[in-house]
Amino acid sequence: MNFLTKFENSVKKTIKDYKLIKKKDKILVACSGGKDSTTTLYLLKKWDYNVEAGMVDLKIGDFSDRNLNNVKTFCKNNNIKLNIFDFRKEFGFSFCYIRDILKSKNIRLNSCTVCGIFRRYLMNKKARKLGFTKIATGHNIDDEAQTILMNQFRGNTKLNAKLGPINGIIKDKKFIPRIKPLYFCKEDDIRKYSKLKNFPVNYDPCPCSVMAYRRSVRTLLNKYKMNHENIVKSFLKIVPELKEFYKNGKIYYCNNCGEPTTNGECKTCQLMKKLVK
Repeated sequence: MNFLTKFENSVKKTIKDYKLIKKKDKILVACSGGKDSTTTLYLLKKWDYNVEAGMVDLKIGDFSDRNLNNVKTFCKNNNIKLNIFDFRKEFGFSFCYIRDILKSKNIRLNSCTVCGIFRRYLMNKKARKLGFTKIATGHNIDDEAQTILMNQFRGNTKLNAKLGPINGIIKDKKFIPRIKPLYFCKEDDIRKYSKLKNFPVNYDPCPCSVMAYRRSVRTLLNKYKMNHENIVKSFLKIVPELKEFYKNGKIYYCNNCGEPTTNGECKTCQLMKKLVK
């Protein structure tokens, strides 16, 4: 069995074993212009799932422009509908402006954290309004191992309880479930697959992620040659217990925007208010 077939079969197995997709699902793939999300989009389209692409245009100069052009090219070549969500139009400011203002006010959140808050908020809101039933991301086993350790080092067990091939603990009509078809794929294998397929993707890291905590954890894992697969598979053995423990938590709707949150006001609205204070 050649590499391409073996890789695709492993993704099919993850989808089947964890029942990630049902026939009636309408799936929005959260695209970034990178190898992981592009590979996810390609495979779901290849296997005839009802799939479209969704991309948040962060307006980070040339980096965003290149990524957006890559996704446009890929979607055009593969006859996939692309939904573009303009960050500045949705929030009134560019991502870089929001990040810099928060930093000037001594709000100690790194760029990746701020970006994640806004992107997840916007992707969930748009997916729901457009009638999607699932959001597929390109997270791989390396990403998951890093996230598990990041949350563990920070003592955030509840965030770890949300992990797995299907994100989340509590179901809610306003929250679109997020699935990870590439969950058990190694990052190097995804890179190899995307290059063999000649996908138009950007392999460079985001210029805003230089100080990201994830980079430090990735360096630690690589330095000590820790096995990502062992970390994730051992973690999955305790995930059911974690989800059971936190299953009685409540989902609220933000007092300001009405989007789902674990508190009275969502994190996005909290940050937006800090911009004008």
